[in-house]
Amino acid sequence: MPLLPELQNPAGPTAAREAVRFGEHSLTYAQLAAAADTLAARIADAGRVAVWATPAPETVVAVIAALRAGVPAVPLNPRTGERELAHVVADSAPSTVLAAAGDVLPPALAALKRVDVDTAAAGPAGSALTSAFASTFAEPSPESPALIVYTSGTTGPPKGAVLPRRAIAASLDALEDAWQWTGDDVLVHALPLFHVHGLILGILGPLRRGGSVRHLGRFSTEGVARELESGGTMLFGVPTMYHRLAEALDRPTASGEPTAFGEPTALAESTTSAGLANALAGARLLVSGSAALPVHDHERIAAATGRRVIERYGMTETLMNTGVRADGEPRPGTVGAPLRGVELRLVEEDGSALADPASIGEIQVRGPNLFTGYLNRPDATAAALTADGWFRTGDMATLDPDGYVRIVGRRATDLIKSGGYKIGAGEIENALLDHPGVREAAVTGEPDPDLGERIVAWVVPADPAAPPPTGELADHVAALLSPHKRPRTVRYLDALPRNDLGKIMKRSLHG
Repeated sequence: MPLLPELQNPAGPTAAREAVRFGEHSLTYAQLAAAADTLAARIADAGRVAVWATPAPETVVAVIAALRAGVPAVPLNPRTGERELAHVVADSAPSTVLAAAGDVLPPALAALKRVDVDTAAAGPAGSALTSAFASTFAEPSPESPALIVYTSGTTGPPKGAVLPRRAIAASLDALEDAWQWTGDDVLVHALPLFHVHGLILGILGPLRRGGSVRHLGRFSTEGVARELESGGTMLFGVPTMYHRLAEALDRPTASGEPTAFGEPTALAESTTSAGLANALAGARLLVSGSAALPVHDHERIAAATGRRVIERYGMTETLMNTGVRADGEPRPGTVGAPLRGVELRLVEEDGSALADPASIGEIQVRGPNLFTGYLNRPDATAAALTADGWFRTGDMATLDPDGYVRIVGRRATDLIKSGGYKIGAGEIENALLDHPGVREAAVTGEPDPDLGERIVAWVVPADPAAPPPTGELADHVAALLSPHKRPRTVRYLDALPRNDLGKIMKRSLHG
């Protein structure tokens, strides 16, 4: 089966169906195929291309063109700093950069050949189908590289994860099975298009099914409500977005609130909490990913809408590993069971089987969803994989008796060893968020001469002028969990540091 079958037959039943929409700019399947094939003919010999991945239809056309041409694409984050962008470009060595005609590109891309993306380049819809390129196109090998997506680089310079077509197809088909995803679904999201969540799940996912995607450009509660009320069936988001939705549901109106990532919205918000609740309640699936959604936000959304947000778990290197099924039990604090075709196990720090099956262990996964390796880094690839092909995720978790995975956090930042106990930061964060005086919270460990590590809570108070007493927060956690899980230190912040996907950057908390 081709990776994007509907785009190889745009004269078929989906030809006139809307494939993608960004604001007022939409493309049918026939139009998208025509524009992508025209561009694909121009880059067929490019070797490797960079894509200036703005939240715009040009990014979609560029990525689809690269997939059609069998040319690996490197999505670039337009907000990446100069040094990191220079590293990504030098490491991936693209010959060409694809961008919208009006985009101003930084100096790090000056040496590359630039090709402007024209979403209407083919003229009348479908005319490119008669081109020499389209008539001679052959689907590349499933093992051929489709995308090179750079990791966040939390422990050094970002590494390029080489994702073959096989991994993309396997993950999207596993989600089709888990979520009963069909061509009738209309996906709504506002995720960045330079990463797995927004690009592979959020764009390629609907297109593989023959469905539609509506991208908001910038996240807003008004945009979510508008698109869900006008036919959207699924919403994909990160926890920060769902936190903003939960906040909006708690008040009569939302006016001029920041986006999920702290930027001012382009349009003023005017959605009532009742209207937003009705829109969310009407969606078939509300899906959160890229980080754990706090239980507090789960409960607020469920109370207001009668609908549960479901979670899934994936990584750049593995794409999707687990997910709560559409017909399964949405269980706050879990990311569901392994998806079809994915093997998952928990191991001790030395890689051996857990001595206590109910304790915390590192997640390792194996299956057709895995990447090929890190570009130019055979050493890092070898270190990430066991001899028998299991990928070491670095994520710590427990397993429920029925196979549901409960992620504790990253081994490096979220597993705290204090007083002889292995403690997960996530459960303490959820307990803190249950306190009415806490708006946001993060938990880390710091060296302690007596305990080994002490638990540190970083708190954004609900009322900055009157933060809750530190002792009160410690007692609150101890009462909900156990005394050894109480924070020994509480530090108050105006905001938690986050990356472009809304993930809390815990390493930044310690400077």
